[in-house]
Amino acid sequence: MFVDKVRITVIGGRGGDGAVAFHREKYVASGGPDGGDGGHGGSVVLQVNDNLSTLLDFRYKRKYSAQAGGNGAGRKMSGKRGENLVIQVPRGTVVRDAETNQIIVDMSTGEDFVLAKGGRGGWGNAHYATPTRQAPRFAKAGVKGQERDVILELKLLADVGLVGFPNVGKSTLLSVTSNARPKIANYHFTTLFPNLGVIYVEEGVSFVMADIPGIIEGAAEGAGLGHDFLRHIDRCRLLVHVVDVSGSEARDPVEDFDAICAELHDYSVDLSNRPMIVAANKIDLMMPESDNLERLRARCEDLGIELYEISAGTTQGTRNLMRVVAEKLRTLPPVTIYEPEYVEAVEEAGDPTELTIEHLGNTWLITGTWLERLIQNINFDDYESRNYFDVQLRKCGLFDRLENMGIQDGDTVDIYDFVFEYQR
Repeated sequence: MFVDKVRITVIGGRGGDGAVAFHREKYVASGGPDGGDGGHGGSVVLQVNDNLSTLLDFRYKRKYSAQAGGNGAGRKMSGKRGENLVIQVPRGTVVRDAETNQIIVDMSTGEDFVLAKGGRGGWGNAHYATPTRQAPRFAKAGVKGQERDVILELKLLADVGLVGFPNVGKSTLLSVTSNARPKIANYHFTTLFPNLGVIYVEEGVSFVMADIPGIIEGAAEGAGLGHDFLRHIDRCRLLVHVVDVSGSEARDPVEDFDAICAELHDYSVDLSNRPMIVAANKIDLMMPESDNLERLRARCEDLGIELYEISAGTTQGTRNLMRVVAEKLRTLPPVTIYEPEYVEAVEEAGDPTELTIEHLGNTWLITGTWLERLIQNINFDDYESRNYFDVQLRKCGLFDRLENMGIQDGDTVDIYDFVFEYQR
């Protein structure tokens, strides 16, 4: 099965919690706090694997989480760093942000990319010792890892794309000019997914050609199979438009040619302006009285497009066509690599006074950037950490605001799923 577009969720590992510990050793006075830091969480890393050709592996698993960092320990021992989760993708995979559809990275260069960063480990209580606070009994909790929804979209890395209506001979042309062995039969939509073949013209001269499933009228709006695979010719530097001039299926080659050009234009104006060569195929089956070839040639001359006569079935003219294609490629720019469009949002500390309070019956919902970051660093299993959290809430004036708004003893306060009963 050929899968070329999937949506997945990636989550960086949570950082480990810092430790609350005190050094106790015989004959060592005033050992002091020695709680170690938590380990950083692992990151989710994308890696190119040239042995993969589809995104099929992502069809059945949609959530990927890296390992969390280990908690700190006494004697200032830091927790173990979480291992990175490496996800392998085919070369040419474009990663987009699921919400904005902006490109995050193009996995075509072969370099690894950190898609979701792991969270920082929390500090142990050894960090909080001061001359006036010599025995701190609190530590920081680890921070959550980055979480994001992304779309993986495979765009084949091919120099040349074969386009045209179904059953015009694209697969046959690829099979007789390369080492590819696509399925070939005399019915429409024989090709159900793109096929790649390497064309060797002469020593030191070769290129990659893709056979794209047949495009039909309305493909740009989703009709037929062509819509699903038009993205695979986005990177092609040159298009070879294969047209059946034999008339064996009672089709008009000029109308077919114009229809495919219109679909390319509707899908992408840039694609419609891509350099093109027309391959007039099945000339061996053309009736002597037919004017199909001449009418198509005249149409191509009007548009300034070169036309070459071939018969993929008998290989007539195919070798010459490949030489022409190779010569054209020498003058064209390299395969397109998509530049990132996504700008990573800078995490701001926030203003402690900019808090949003919602009153819903006996429940008060509190939100705010500063508060969200604060709560991530609190270890609620630790008594002194909870006291520190209470002090920070009082310092920012939250409790005064709640009382001015009429909060009563016994009301519920909900701060990012940390829920407690209010008492003056």
